Amino acid sequence: MSEPEPLQELETIAEASASGIAQAGSTEALEQQRVHWLGRKSRLMEMMKLIPQLAPEERGLFGKRANEIKRAIESQLADRRVAVGGVSQAAAYDRTLPGQSFSQGSVHPLTQTQDRILEIFTAMGFEVADGPEMEYEYYNFDGLNIPADHPSRESFDTFFVDLPSPEPKKGKLLLRSHTSPVQVRVMESRKPPVRIVVPGRVYRRDALDPGHSFMFHQVEGLLVDDKTSFADLKGILNLFLRSLFGPDTQTRFRPHFFPFTEPSAEIDIASTLGSDGGSSFARKRWVEIMGCGVVHPNVLRKVGYDPNKVQGFAFGMGVERIAMLRNGVKDIRAFFENDLRFLEQFQGGK
Repeated sequence: MSEPEPLQELETIAEASASGIAQAGSTEALEQQRVHWLGRKSRLMEMMKLIPQLAPEERGLFGKRANEIKRAIESQLADRRVAVGGVSQAAAYDRTLPGQSFSQGSVHPLTQTQDRILEIFTAMGFEVADGPEMEYEYYNFDGLNIPADHPSRESFDTFFVDLPSPEPKKGKLLLRSHTSPVQVRVMESRKPPVRIVVPGRVYRRDALDPGHSFMFHQVEGLLVDDKTSFADLKGILNLFLRSLFGPDTQTRFRPHFFPFTEPSAEIDIASTLGSDGGSSFARKRWVEIMGCGVVHPNVLRKVGYDPNKVQGFAFGMGVERIAMLRNGVKDIRAFFENDLRFLEQFQGGK
């Protein structure tokens, strides 16, 4: 039985392409051969378009042979390029040489720290929430029970945006000074129970020094339901800090004041970091690590919750400070200078 006509033409292409490539004496001639035999308008490409028109029993054999010829032409072109260039195959590729190494990127140490914080809280049933960095005065201050005469509302403390407010009733636009506005937005949009953590960048007019930056990262947390107590707050945050810093971590809660929580507290952890001359906050035996408290009834009323029926607690922490303590970094500016000698120390870390 004779071969079907399409297969015969494939064999003709195979013979002619091998002969033409072997006779090419320059790189320009080889490029012409490549276009002639493998270009979009080449006879081989045109014939491969005929596969759907063939009988079912012929398609497999034809397609297999066409691909074999295509690979053979590519290999012949590569071999001929080496010969035309006057370089032997062995010299062009030496398998005994070590492979070329490529620099690998890594996750930024602040992202590593933030991911670890979120990992701990999501394991405890918290949901990760997000919100805008450009915020209204209402969400950044009013909705959080921060009075109109509070110093943080002045331009020397907050970055106000020189744009008209799309919703004047919600006040001026600003770069959020904490991630707490997301708590207000979430409570406005859903009924209790609420259990969220909010990571993100925040902005304050702080002078740049080893312990402060005008832009930094926070993680806020909020839990609201009908049976939450301060004891729950202490239990969750103690568990969090021991999961983050180690099971032997010592903590203490100090009374404090925040407009949006009552009672409020700051949490310290025992640390010996900085005994060799670190930054001023790191030299303390007890290092302040985060703030927390029971959500103020006025905040609950603002979002339409009844403080007689639901209670909650909130907490917030700076990611940079935690990253500094966990990794022995004494200057916050190192996180933002993009010095590879610094960043490469955290490859593979968490």
